[in-house]
Amino acid sequence: MAVARQIVSVVGGDELTSGTPYASVNPARPSHTVADVSLTDAAGFVDACRAASAAQREWARVPAPVRGRVIASIGRLVEANTEALARLVTEEIGKPYAEALGEVREIVDTCDFFLGEGRRLYGQTIPSEMPDKSLFTFRVPVGVAAVVTAGNFPVAVPSWYLVPALLCGNAVVWKPAEYAAASAHALYRLFAAAGLPGGVLNIVFADGEQTYAGLDRALGEGTVQKVGFTGSSAVGRLVGELCGRHLQSPCLELGGKNPMVVLPDADLDLAAEGALFSGFGTAGQRCTSLGTVIVHEEVHDAFLRRFADAVRSAKIGDPNGDVLYGPLLDQRFAERYEEYLGWVRPHHTVLPGPVGRIDGEGLYYHPVIVDGVRPDDRLFLEETFGPIVGVTTFSTLDEAIDLANRPGYGLSSSVYTSDPKAVFRFREGVSAGMVSVNNSTSGAEAHLPFGGNGKSGNGSRQSGMWVLDQFTRWQAMNWDYSGRLQKAQMDVAEIIPDLGFRL
Repeated sequence: MAVARQIVSVVGGDELTSGTPYASVNPARPSHTVADVSLTDAAGFVDACRAASAAQREWARVPAPVRGRVIASIGRLVEANTEALARLVTEEIGKPYAEALGEVREIVDTCDFFLGEGRRLYGQTIPSEMPDKSLFTFRVPVGVAAVVTAGNFPVAVPSWYLVPALLCGNAVVWKPAEYAAASAHALYRLFAAAGLPGGVLNIVFADGEQTYAGLDRALGEGTVQKVGFTGSSAVGRLVGELCGRHLQSPCLELGGKNPMVVLPDADLDLAAEGALFSGFGTAGQRCTSLGTVIVHEEVHDAFLRRFADAVRSAKIGDPNGDVLYGPLLDQRFAERYEEYLGWVRPHHTVLPGPVGRIDGEGLYYHPVIVDGVRPDDRLFLEETFGPIVGVTTFSTLDEAIDLANRPGYGLSSSVYTSDPKAVFRFREGVSAGMVSVNNSTSGAEAHLPFGGNGKSGNGSRQSGMWVLDQFTRWQAMNWDYSGRLQKAQMDVAEIIPDLGFRL
């Protein structure tokens, strides 16, 4: 039997060898421990923030194009280790290997995009209203970013924070999910191998309670200037409240109840394929997973038949094989998913077959379609993190848009139609930060803004050039070389028009 990996926090380049033991297990074989993890406490988190603060100033002095070359090196290192990292992700969280390969590819894509941004951290030169004076704007790093990430995308989503934060001259304290500790530690080692100085990137393993307490102390000490958080809406509210007390605006990427609207002219085979992937890929454990299919009443039966057939034919099982999805991420998610199954009511119709845990060792669960959900059902209103998708009907596009917005989330959405007018009416009316047309609710590209509104986030965006606004602040400078004090809005030359002139 393979010996479990020993995983510890790394602060200022030094390992923290003491802490509370935690076992990260393989959800496909819960009897197999992937890693023995040492969890630090609030004091360890605070120490990491202090180490990052001490290292950040020198890192910011490294020219941005040189920092971009470090990002390029990270991309090449990840690319060279693609298979090993993907296999570890599959082993630790049960993500199918094909999906894990795609997740690792997303890190490379992110690095490829941002290596060039080291030469494009543009400011502006602006005309002054007074002579012999110039105005400038500059992007400056925020300082230290404390990043807390979930484990359903244990390496791709962290890269959305780490890569731009480091490129912009910030130091980072990263707290990954404990149940994905081995994958996170492997990614940290790849970043460190690119030559990052000690303390510029620190990885801290801790539970939620200790992380929150440490973050509270670090914000009070002034050693954290930006918080990035990916996780549930409930915890995101707590993080947002904490940051607000310290006059900070966090980057929050939270849950979703993502709608798919199917209009009468939709390609129903394509819509069923999209619903299958977005509803049940990664066992429905994505923030962008399909929550509810909102299908026109004229095509409801035809769509549902195709959707149920596709789900019935899907393979579920060993994530090393050719399967739609593997196990749930961890025992806590399995227990929560069973609670969601308890939300099924007598007015619902459950398809396509068995419900609940699949016999065997792993945390495998049957896929479930729940038809007939109503706008006041919990299954319609709340995120269900697992392989369950609701279906409801509508008669007009305005009704469909209202239903899509009703749960109050605003992350991702999709619409299936061949009518351009309907597409743009839907885009204009839906509250989601992301809209897909004739495509699934899942599948972000590294150079588009990613993020949500409402319960899905605070309007902050990740990925592409838009994330630069999370990890830099604008600084304005005016340079007066006239040799005299010129007062804005006062010492301004005025050219007098003859406003009474008429032809």
